[in-house]
This record gives sequence, structure tokens and C-alpha cells, in this order.
Amino acid sequence: MSGGPERPLSLAALTVLELAPPAMVEVAAQAGYSHVGLRLLPATPTERHFSLLADGALRRQTQARLRETGMQVLDVEILRLEPATQVDAFVPILELGAELGARHVLVAGNDPEFDRQAERLAALCDLCRPLGLLPHLEFMPWTAVPDLAAAMALVAATGRDDAAILVDAFHFDRSGSSLDQLARVPAQRLGYAQLCDVQGPRPSAMAEILRQAREERCFPGEGSADLLTLLRELPIGLPLSLEVPTRGLREQGVSPLQRARRALVGARRLLQQLQAHSGLVSSLARS
Repeated sequence: MSGGPERPLSLAALTVLELAPPAMVEVAAQAGYSHVGLRLLPATPTERHFSLLADGALRRQTQARLRETGMQVLDVEILRLEPATQVDAFVPILELGAELGARHVLVAGNDPEFDRQAERLAALCDLCRPLGLLPHLEFMPWTAVPDLAAAMALVAATGRDDAAILVDAFHFDRSGSSLDQLARVPAQRLGYAQLCDVQGPRPSAMAEILRQAREERCFPGEGSADLLTLLRELPIGLPLSLEVPTRGLREQGVSPLQRARRALVGARRLLQQLQAHSGLVSSLARS
């Protein structure tokens, strides 16, 4: 599998988490993205959160900026499946995501009871379907779904064809997931992916992996991961969400726009290399 550079590219919330949603939409538009991802629920209790659900004025401002810039919403996040989760409680968030025009919903698996988590993911699929949303289970090394193999098992256990898997380049690397596993994931289970780069070997401490994931990733092409091989295993034209938190650069005063542009430039460069490689392979096959 491969893909060219004209696929949808989205600015993920974590890349510019300090921005309120209207400002994030504006930055994404100025940088040259086609889409944005909006965080409707916070990932941690301590992060600064801008609630589009509770703040009607902020929601209207965000919708206005989307209309004025022509930006589209790729995904909304982050829904956590925990032991005490009541899936029906997600309905207002899902309805807001649909209202904003999102196609995908990011889901984290934080319930150690496999059968219960599979049942709730299936229920979430059933809630998403009439709204035109596709739930994506993101595997993360510190969660109850730590790697791609665990994600594959869980989505299969739901009995739902529309339970999808979110491949994040950081988590793919740090979880030790394999390209052979990825090659066995049906294309219909992959609606979009998250792209960044990573540097160096996997840390031995999970706390350091978590810190890197939330604070210090590398822009695409600036780390040591084999992103081209990873991209070749993903469906052609799969939308990519650029999730590249860089706390160090932010603290140095590098603006959200500069960081967003740097992520986009790196991703486009990789996709151009991917396209060139695909063209070379096709040419050799014909000769």
C-alpha cells in the first residue's frame, strides 16, 4: 500500500493544545492544512480545556471559523472506556461531533476487563452509526489496549465491522507493534492515522514513554522511525492527523503557527518521497 501527497492532512489538538478551538482552526488554515481535530473532552485532569459542549459562545465562534476558512473537522476526542463508563453519557459529545462535521471519534481503552470493554466499544459503535461517526480505538502502551495486537483482538470481539483502529506512529513504535501485524488489519478498520516521528530506542520506564507521548515528539522526518515503511502499509490516501506535541519548543517561544507549519512541511516531504518510491516501483515493474 502507498499514497501520494494530496491526501487530507489534519492538525491534531495536541500539537497546539494551548489554543482555543477558533484559534486552532485559524492556525490550521494559515499553515495549509485541510482539516483539524478537536478535543471535546480533556485527556488528563490537569490540562487546560476549552469546552465546546458547555460554552455555547465558543462553539458558535468555532463553527464560524470553520465556515469562514473552509476547514473541515477530521476527528473529535477523547472518549475513554473505563470500568465505570456509561456509554450513553457520550451521546452529547457524539452529537456535537456530528454537528461539527467530524467523521471519526478517538477512543482510548482504559478498562482492564476485556469482555466489558468489548461490549462497551460495540455499544459505542451502535451510538455512532446513525450519526455518521466511526469510532477509532487507539492503542497506547500504558493503557489496557497497549499495542496493535490487543487492539485487533478487541475490535474483533465487538462483532462490529465499524469498530476501527487508530494507528499512531509514536505508539506503534513504542509498543513494539509490527508491520506484519499492520498488514493483517483490514483496510475498512483504518479510517485515519496519526503521524509524528520518534527519536531513539524505546525507554525502559513507562513514565518516560508517557512523557514523550504527551510532551516531546519529533516532527515527521526529523526522528529515527521508519515512517516511509509504515506509510506504505497504510491504505492509499488515508487521512493523516499530525499529532506532534513539542513542549520544549513551546517554552522557547516557538509559535503554534510555526510548529503547525513545521509538522505539515515534514509530512508533505515524506509523502512526496513515498510517491516517488511508488512511481519507481511501478516503473521497474513495467520494465
